[in-house]
Amino acid sequence: MSLSAIILAAGKATRMKSERVKVLHEICGRPMLSYVLDACREVGVTRLYLVIGHDRDRVIHTYKNDTDITWVVQNEQKGTGHAVMVCQPQIEATEGIGENDNVIVLGGDGPLIRAQTLQAMVEKHNAAKAAVTLATSILPDPAGYGRIVRDSGGHLTGIVEHNDATPEQKQIKEVNPTYWMFRSRDLFDALKQVQPNNKKGEYYLTDTLAILKEMGKRLEAVPSVPPEDVLSINTRSELADVARVMQRRIQKMHMERGVTLVSPENTWIEFGAFIGQDSVIEPFTWIGARSDIGSGQRIKAGTIVPPDSKIG
Repeated sequence: MSLSAIILAAGKATRMKSERVKVLHEICGRPMLSYVLDACREVGVTRLYLVIGHDRDRVIHTYKNDTDITWVVQNEQKGTGHAVMVCQPQIEATEGIGENDNVIVLGGDGPLIRAQTLQAMVEKHNAAKAAVTLATSILPDPAGYGRIVRDSGGHLTGIVEHNDATPEQKQIKEVNPTYWMFRSRDLFDALKQVQPNNKKGEYYLTDTLAILKEMGKRLEAVPSVPPEDVLSINTRSELADVARVMQRRIQKMHMERGVTLVSPENTWIEFGAFIGQDSVIEPFTWIGARSDIGSGQRIKAGTIVPPDSKIG
């Protein structure tokens, strides 16, 4: 039994007005894609298939030292289903597709993903022996998101997009933030039947649910994604919104480890910085990635600590 992951990272940052691929834009000092890769590794993923297209050389160079990544080029972007389809030859060649092998499918532009959310999905999937399991979220205002449709027994039956939903379905607050886990063989069997019968002429991964259900396979959904994590990034403004959420997480981690932040709202700490116990960070301080501040230090107001610095 193996657990691999397909990460969709081929899209261009069109709405961000950028020539740089979206997944390489930084959140608190590191590419947003790195957070997704780390979350997968924490739940035991041993092989990461990164689907790349636009700006592929820069993506490959950024992760050139990551030996657990297999690169898959999607020359034409024909939808999420197509992005997964192009991975099949690489997966078969690299590790094969066994009866009990599983694969997680995620977007590379969701840096707020948490390993504990993926772990809940993995545990549900394995316990239920499901063909597909979704990690879903309950949102107070679900407008714009695909709704999770369940039968009277609470079992997943499908996903309906917001624009296609009936007035009753639009009242559903459980949504699909695109966290998927499939039994690998079932996934690729279902994808063979997906047709581009939509206005865009694309192959949608969501279409596999109805196909798997028709095949008599088990579908599961576990509402384990915190609403905060559903924030998507399509614009520079949304990039800033997600960075603020990530910064709160980073600051909370340091405070829980015994660091005093005199004014958290006027402090910025990049990912990977270490600050020792009983250190005090005064306001208007910027601390760069991978910097190392010893215990019992006081960083005065207005200080810039460059990345990779060592203090104390």
